[in-house]
Amino acid sequence: MSMHRPSATLLRETAGTSDGDARTGGLPWIEDAEKIAPKDARDLSKLFFDRLRELEEGTHAHQYARNTLIEMNLSLVAFAARRFRNRADQMEDIIQVGTIGLIKAIDRFELSREVEFTTFAVPYIVGEIKRFFRDTTWAVHVPRRLQELRVELAKAKDHLAVVLDRDPTVGEIAKHLELTEEEVIEGLIASNGYNSDSLDLPADSGADNRGSTKTTSLADFVGAVDPAMELIEDFHSLAPLLATLDDRERLILELRFGQELTQAEIGERLGISQMHVSRLLSRTLTRLRAGLLVEE
Repeated sequence: MSMHRPSATLLRETAGTSDGDARTGGLPWIEDAEKIAPKDARDLSKLFFDRLRELEEGTHAHQYARNTLIEMNLSLVAFAARRFRNRADQMEDIIQVGTIGLIKAIDRFELSREVEFTTFAVPYIVGEIKRFFRDTTWAVHVPRRLQELRVELAKAKDHLAVVLDRDPTVGEIAKHLELTEEEVIEGLIASNGYNSDSLDLPADSGADNRGSTKTTSLADFVGAVDPAMELIEDFHSLAPLLATLDDRERLILELRFGQELTQAEIGERLGISQMHVSRLLSRTLTRLRAGLLVEE
């Protein structure tokens, strides 16, 4: 039986001669990231995220770091998919859309958030899976033409969301599908003809460790506390600190967290490099975090 290897050992074993190679951006070379144990994946992910924000987007090193992060954390998709095990016939689709959620989480995660990536990523993954169910369950009769259009719209939205790192506009979807904006809007309106089964509908049954019959409902799989509720007090404390920032610092925060632009897109908007945006963002978040700690 193979023993679990500590992260430090894994780093030494994977570093090899490629540690300083520009193709990896100074990161250790990992041959098969999917085989890394979850604990090692958590430790390595911190290293890769820290370096990813310093690498220029579009370079081979940036692509390597991003792809390795995806592969190392695919176990999160499998973990999130378990709660939908009652839909075994759709598991392949569930894994695919869950992976899209993982990619979105990786592209939007910042180490400065001071939360574990697993905590940050799972809501993205589960949300993408739930969206998939909303988009594939009809509640009322809809003409076949609109049903087929809805499928095309869903695929186009997911594809463009990954490419643009944000939700696409009606115009962008129309251009991608070579349709008019009116046709896209008609398809989006028709999508409102979906609905899921009753949350009280039994979804699964089995026996617990004591042999007692156990029944679950859909509510057990989709219910969750909104984590944003816990942020209200932080938002109130943050407001006066934001007022101390200059116009450019506030604009960068708005573009990154309000409009969810990438650092490269912000750099193009402001006429500065992605690295400069990264440094400004890091400095601003450090000031805000220090201010919040003083308030506490």
